[in-house]
Amino acid sequence: MTNPLLDFSGLPRYDAIRPEHVTPALDALLQDTEAAIKIAETAPPQWDTFVTPLEDVMERLGRAWGAVAHLESVVNTPELREVYNANIPRISNFFTELGQNEQLYAGWKALAASPGYADYPQPRKAIVEHALRDFKLSGAELPPEQKERFKEIEERLSELTTRFAQNVLDATDAWSRHVTDAAELQGLPEDWLAAARAAAEVDGQPGWKITLKMPSYLPVMQFAENRALREALYHAYVTRASEFGAAQWDNTTLIGEIHALRQEASRLLGFTSYSQKSLATKMADSPDEVLGFLRDLATRAKPHMLADRAQMERYAQEQLGYDQLQAWDVAFVSERIREEQYAFSEQEVKQYFTEPTVLSGLFGLVERLYNLHFVAAEAPLWHPDVRFYRLENADGSEVGGLYLDLYAREGKQGGAWMNDVRSRRRLADGSRQTPVALIVCNFAKGVEGRPALLPHDDVITLFHETGHALHHLLTEVDEPAVGGIASVEWDAVELPSQFMENFCWEWQVLPQLTHHVQTGERLPRALFDKMLAAKNFQSGSGFQRQLYFSIFDMALHGQVEALAVQPLAEEIQHELGIPLPPAYNRFPQSFTHIFAGGYAAGYYSYKWAEVLSADAYAAFEEAAGPSGNVLDPEVGARFRREILAVGGSRPAAESFAAFRGRPPRIDALLRHNGLA
Repeated sequence: MTNPLLDFSGLPRYDAIRPEHVTPALDALLQDTEAAIKIAETAPPQWDTFVTPLEDVMERLGRAWGAVAHLESVVNTPELREVYNANIPRISNFFTELGQNEQLYAGWKALAASPGYADYPQPRKAIVEHALRDFKLSGAELPPEQKERFKEIEERLSELTTRFAQNVLDATDAWSRHVTDAAELQGLPEDWLAAARAAAEVDGQPGWKITLKMPSYLPVMQFAENRALREALYHAYVTRASEFGAAQWDNTTLIGEIHALRQEASRLLGFTSYSQKSLATKMADSPDEVLGFLRDLATRAKPHMLADRAQMERYAQEQLGYDQLQAWDVAFVSERIREEQYAFSEQEVKQYFTEPTVLSGLFGLVERLYNLHFVAAEAPLWHPDVRFYRLENADGSEVGGLYLDLYAREGKQGGAWMNDVRSRRRLADGSRQTPVALIVCNFAKGVEGRPALLPHDDVITLFHETGHALHHLLTEVDEPAVGGIASVEWDAVELPSQFMENFCWEWQVLPQLTHHVQTGERLPRALFDKMLAAKNFQSGSGFQRQLYFSIFDMALHGQVEALAVQPLAEEIQHELGIPLPPAYNRFPQSFTHIFAGGYAAGYYSYKWAEVLSADAYAAFEEAAGPSGNVLDPEVGARFRREILAVGGSRPAAESFAAFRGRPPRIDALLRHNGLA
């Protein structure tokens, strides 16, 4: 028990885990797991003798490796990275061999054919069905020589995708620019200047430090009047991890190898392409169905996008004197038009969204919807900025736990995500293990004693990730393999997260999230009305941008042969009417979602699930009626019961129909985005 990675008595001991603990812990856990597998290979095909012992050892291994992978993404150090990378092949090999174990596969088939199977509760039937499917997708039915090749591919892909993400992180962290002349920073807000000044002081430098982390980068692109500064940052950002930077961080060749290996593995399994293989575990039936869905939306969005572009080009020429609207001008010009057209700025709005009040309002919303409470609690943490909360029922009984890691810093992957720490489970002694989740964001931290101020987009991000966390925490399924977010189809997993975003636009909710950093006032109704009027400002452009990412991903993974990525990206931009960026733009080289995350041939799921989430939220709008009270506890209870509580224990289409009483419709999505 001296190794914190082998202590499963409570929450992970994040503060005690060191790089030297990783390999010995995995040695012990893999040894235990392989011993349990040997026993299971000849065990009677019954739940308690076959499934439960495997679940026990697999959960311990998953929790330990999950803690290591989490620390590698949020407090990355050279020592941790070295030991993490050294153990990736071991973990990859283990899971590949597990997925190809013919004796275990036979055990699961025997379980499905056993007399008692018909009486299994639905969650257990789903676990068996998923296991049989996953064995096939892991190559269990391949001949020996192809199994070996499949294993080699999986191991190599684990290494390549990890390196891809690390290259993006390193290239992002390596770039910075110190500015000593305040005139170069004209237009940037005071809180940004204070943070940049504090960052420079940490380096022992005068002036201000600019980085490519979102809280530093994005305000420059939106507010800096210095066009040359915006161009310099844009160039640095879109060339990260490409041939234009340090050779050791260039992801170009990795993209080609990742693509080729994914296609080869898919063909071994009998699929025509990786896109087809990816959809074997999703709601959508075929790549053609997905591309048809995306292109239909693109056709609807294109006129709105072209109108947005024409407006920006006119403004850039007539008001700013630019000969041509360039890529590094878009965010700046867009913000200027919004300020003039709707008589407010993002900076004005941001002053009301102080982080403590946003969290209090978010927790209050969850309390009203689901009759739950978040209570600050003690837990081992991986960084001083992290907080932990206990989620309780109204009677004080524990539902689960939630970590929040909200601020950007060096050594932390960019973006925002939710992950599970442990799952709900009925233990051998009859007690119940409660689920625990974590939320990671990259917001700008408050400086000079002031609270962090969140742009409304950051508030939406926090609500989005909280929706994912609630999906995990509010499960009522005691089987970890299908409880919470586990086994939910990837193109439906965004339903609860995107659903939560809608509350960020409700007057009934917004005042509870706001407290002006200087005056303490709530958000005024007049300012909210301006925000609401501007909600779909340039929504056609944002919509088309997401569709570009999705079509690029699906088309890329639908092409079997080796391909040139850049021409494909340009071809799709041309199809959608999106102006081509500068020739040096290397967006794919930092597209971690599909080359290092779980969204390969699945990025479309954001739009697919948005149909579900918009239609689900429409149920609250319909219940509100003329009163406008969208926080209907009866509808909230039904959403919790039919969507959140069941997790992956039944198909997402069935869960949606159980909540809505019918299949999903696209109408609410178009209406919410101003495209109806």
